[in-house]
Amino acid sequence: MAPIMVQSAHHHRPTLKQQNKPFKSKHATKSSIKEAAKGKLSRQSPKTTHSAANAVQTRLNRKNHAKQVQTLKRQATISASRIFNGADGAPRIVAVIPLTPDVDPAFVAAALAEHLDISEVVPQHGLWKLRADRFKTSLQFINVPYKELYSILDACRVADYVVFALSSELEVDPWGDTLLRILQAQGLPEVVTVVASPSPMDPKEKTGVLRSLLSFIQYFVPSQNRVFDLHASADKLNALRTVCEGKPEDVKWREGRPYLLAETFAWAEGSLAVTGVIRGSPLSANRLIHIPNHGDYQISKIMSAPLPRHSKAGQPGMDVEPSLLAEPDAEDADSLVSSNEPDDLANEQTWPTEEEMADSSRAMGIGGAIPDAREGTTPKAVRRVPKGTSEYQAAWIVDQSDGEDVEEDDRSVDEAAMHDAPEDDEEMVELADDAEMVTDGRKSVAFEEFKDLDMDEEDRQLRKWRDHKRAEEDDLQFPDEIDTPMGVLARTRFQRYRGLRSFRTSPWDPYENLPREYARIFQFEDFKRTERAVKRRTEEDSNALQARSYRVTVYLRDVPHEVVQSTHVPFTIFGLLQHEHKKSVLNFTVQRNTEYDGSVRSKDSLILCIGPRRLRVNPIYSQHTRGGGKGANNVHKFERYLRHGATYVATTYGPVAFGAQPCILLRETEDRQTPDLVAMGSFLNTDTTRIIAKRIVLSGHPFKVHRKTATVRYMFFNADDVNYYKPIQLHTKHGRTGHIKESLGTHGYYKAHFDGQVSQMDTVCMALYKRVYPKWSELWTEREIVDKNVKADDTMEE
Repeated sequence: MAPIMVQSAHHHRPTLKQQNKPFKSKHATKSSIKEAAKGKLSRQSPKTTHSAANAVQTRLNRKNHAKQVQTLKRQATISASRIFNGADGAPRIVAVIPLTPDVDPAFVAAALAEHLDISEVVPQHGLWKLRADRFKTSLQFINVPYKELYSILDACRVADYVVFALSSELEVDPWGDTLLRILQAQGLPEVVTVVASPSPMDPKEKTGVLRSLLSFIQYFVPSQNRVFDLHASADKLNALRTVCEGKPEDVKWREGRPYLLAETFAWAEGSLAVTGVIRGSPLSANRLIHIPNHGDYQISKIMSAPLPRHSKAGQPGMDVEPSLLAEPDAEDADSLVSSNEPDDLANEQTWPTEEEMADSSRAMGIGGAIPDAREGTTPKAVRRVPKGTSEYQAAWIVDQSDGEDVEEDDRSVDEAAMHDAPEDDEEMVELADDAEMVTDGRKSVAFEEFKDLDMDEEDRQLRKWRDHKRAEEDDLQFPDEIDTPMGVLARTRFQRYRGLRSFRTSPWDPYENLPREYARIFQFEDFKRTERAVKRRTEEDSNALQARSYRVTVYLRDVPHEVVQSTHVPFTIFGLLQHEHKKSVLNFTVQRNTEYDGSVRSKDSLILCIGPRRLRVNPIYSQHTRGGGKGANNVHKFERYLRHGATYVATTYGPVAFGAQPCILLRETEDRQTPDLVAMGSFLNTDTTRIIAKRIVLSGHPFKVHRKTATVRYMFFNADDVNYYKPIQLHTKHGRTGHIKESLGTHGYYKAHFDGQVSQMDTVCMALYKRVYPKWSELWTEREIVDKNVKADDTMEE
């Protein structure tokens, strides 16, 4: 029997799937090594003989490093909170802020102090200080009533903790929403959120309500992860523990300056004594003190104000007498001079007298009057024109120094006209009936005789063109376009404007034609270097009192009694750095509030809140150069409006500020406690050479067009204005540039030549610029608003 042959399946040989080893280079270049590493850093471990020992050593190093980092963090937390511990420790300032009208701030403070066995009556508004022996610290509550905006802002400036009190029954109204936005822009310390409704929540709805309130507060304070219910005993204790044991976050803008919350203050014969604990940076008696809404004052002396001692049996012990801690140095103390007195005669220009003229002549070696120039020594103006050009043609040819090669353009136009089709020849014949023919050896050119229209027809066509133009214009695309007045000469109406060949690179002297306010301000040669020097001297001042280690009484001199009469709770004072009381030009980067729908024009009256100050300002807005640079000439375009969706620079006069301080722009309303939040931002710099140029665009209509040459009307209305603005460059909305060649007639028509084909549907424009300045700022006070409202009411009654 023959064997059965079984045919096996066909397979490819494995050699077809051959994989070659990668090339190994023993001498890799540095660039190839960096490319392979992709930015990763290799961990260097101590050299050992065995790989297992090497791995163990690396693991021990990582554990030791993590332990060291943990220890340093713990020590930093303990040292930061140690200043609040002990009988002489600084109290923790807690600002209670109600966000709805049904929340009582006194109820919130009493609920937090319930586990401290305090039997005192909580004040409805104002300061309330208590001792928390259970946590070995002190608390100082600032109870602020609902809808007291400026009191809330002052309380949050000096607070270590801010307690936002919400309601489970009422929603936060637009005023509360605006308040949170303002506080967010100003800078918030550590935040604790509680629910303080008049009645407890339904247990079935409690979880959903707390979740909804947490979602709301996280929109403004993302660090919040819990909302405490003050009707629950456990939440009360947890909220109290958060306030008493935590480390409060530092607000960046107040780190570099001292401040003090007044526990008591008294006025006597022009001297104001303010008692409290120094916070922030060290306090120096040589620097000035700023009282919000009242101005800057000098320190006369600083006295210690120790708390009374108590014996172990609870009996009062002996009081410690206050001692003198610091006095100002007459040589180093800052003065209250914030601006210079301008001297009107310092830069007065007068005609030279005859004696001065004679002295100058003798100095030049001339015996008498200066003689006239000799004949032939004065150079003549030479104009290069194409061969065969008539005098009429040469009168309106632009020189090559103006930046355009017009000779070649004219030659190309004329040569094209000689070789055009017969239709063009017919057009030239028609024009020759009413035109003067100028003939030379090479070509024949026709010039149409220009005739002015009568005034009625001129006015009718002007109104028709302007109405049509405005119907198609977009104000956002061409915001600077204006109409030239007919009854006033343009060179008189716009005499302060100038033309620029390039807005970004053309030179502009920052010290020409300055206003009177520039004689009052201070200018820094190098602002950043001055700021570093001021901060370095503040840190090296050995006579300054360290913050949070002294309870002191600061005596301020020459304080009017009105300060005490119009002061509201809380009363705070802030220490200023050197030079921070001097006036200069301040620039801020601002963004408009997305919720504000009103119109914001330059020079509108607003309230500027920067650091501890509030100023009444009329800022002007300009474009923010990308990257914050100055550009080639430090010229920035003026903006008439503060619009949504972009960052602008607001410029005003004001006291110098050091550091990255936040700024807020508010607009006053009929209710002084409900201003509108217009914009928010931060301090940019102090630059007196920043040129803010306002642009206007004069527009004209191309009446007749022949390729690159056009007859333009409606930009000017007399020949003198045309000749006056002849050197300034023109441009069109479709991107062409050109120059005025000559004036036509007496109604302001002119002929212009451009660098390309011009369409009759295009618009000819001329850009003019002038430098603008803000108005002088003043200190904002609440009394000013009260007086303003009273006067308005009296006027309405009359």
